Amino acid sequence: MYLTMNRFKVRKDAAEEFETVWKSRDSHLKQVPGFVAFHLLKGPEAEDHVLYASHTTWESQQHFEDWTKSEAFRQAHKGAGGNKDLYLGPPSLEIFESVQELV
Repeated sequence: MYLTMNRFKVRKDAAEEFETVWKSRDSHLKQVPGFVAFHLLKGPEAEDHVLYASHTTWESQQHFEDWTKSEAFRQAHKGAGGNKDLYLGPPSLEIFESVQELV
């Protein structure tokens, strides 16, 4: 398993709009080879922001890398720069490879 996570610091007054943007976009993930799951998570509130994280799980690092070079990736991220005013800075990408799994 390979997990990618983007952490977003969203302005508190823009949290609802941020969620609407994510819920209404077509991620194009379901038809991508190696895609396992996606989750948008809402975290704690700080004084000036709400923390969100998007988690995408892949069968392998290669599947993730192939997706980042695909037309599906370009379509999913088309126009993403138009929402910069919702964030306090750019998202922070974190990548993890599974070393243990319990199911």
